[in-house]
Amino acid sequence: MKTLVAILISVFAIMNASASEPEVVFKFYCAQCHGEKGDGSGPNVTADFATDPRDFTKKAEMEKLSDADIKNVILDGGPAMSKSALMPPWSKTLTEDEVNGLVKVLRGFCQCEGAS
Repeated sequence: MKTLVAILISVFAIMNASASEPEVVFKFYCAQCHGEKGDGSGPNVTADFATDPRDFTKKAEMEKLSDADIKNVILDGGPAMSKSALMPPWSKTLTEDEVNGLVKVLRGFCQCEGAS
């Protein structure tokens, strides 16, 4: 019984941490396609995957995007930037703080600031 209680406490702690920890949000929502390192090699990406997810570690490409561009894709999905519809919109799922946190995570992968 003590083990079950400990497990439940751990699960609730992780669930509550997700909103405040951008890395947890990235791993839950994004890493399946973009990979835990942000390099576009997530476990959902197979040889027959219809597109290559963006590699956030490519500094030259990421510098071309403003933070607003990144937020638009997160909120409205790939078609917002003429990209694949396989990138879903998260506007009804993620909070503004979570989206802002994801932008910081992505900027950390590329170690860049992006376009003004």
